[in-house]
Amino acid sequence: MIVGPTGGGKSSNYRVLQHAMSSLSHQERFEKVHVDVLNPKSITMGQLYGYVDPQTTEWVDGVLAKLVLDCTKDESPDLHWVMFDGPVDALWIENMNTVLDDNKKLCLNSG
Repeated sequence: MIVGPTGGGKSSNYRVLQHAMSSLSHQERFEKVHVDVLNPKSITMGQLYGYVDPQTTEWVDGVLAKLVLDCTKDESPDLHWVMFDGPVDALWIENMNTVLDDNKKLCLNSG
């Protein structure tokens, strides 16, 4: 987690690390890094994590579940970072804690 004031260089910090690791991947010291960025405050919690459709009672995956699924489909040794880049507040942190188990593994109702 990178925390700091607006304009403090948090996003630039992880982009520089991504670029450096990807540049060194040809020397077999690091893997190439792909970053998927989303602002968790730009959509609802249901859109982010998923929800049960009240009409059909079926689970609908959220953006995060789809991003993680896309990352796991890549069979290359490349790394995938899913970055939540946006303002942090207590409600967002509490919602994140409810979908992580004790080992910080993402656990959605869909399994």
